[in-house]
Amino acid sequence: MYAIIVYDVAQERVSKVCQFLRRYLNWVQNSVFEGEITEGQLRAIKIGIGKIIDEEYDCILIYRVESKKWLNKEVMGIEKREVTNIL
Repeated sequence: MYAIIVYDVAQERVSKVCQFLRRYLNWVQNSVFEGEITEGQLRAIKIGIGKIIDEEYDCILIYRVESKKWLNKEVMGIEKREVTNIL
């Protein structure tokens, strides 16, 4: 599946969330990650993020589609980082 994860967390947790998500997805913009992952990886992401965030304060949005081909992405302005499948 192709996933986009967007987060808005307290400043003291931003670095931890960012470092954690870099294990699974491509960083594309401040607080935004995307890439191809498996269901198992998505479960691991949810568990890992759940241990980092404060659910009473922070917000994580997970968008997913079966394939990137179903996603129409349009960039206005400068693209901060091009997404590739090469790690």
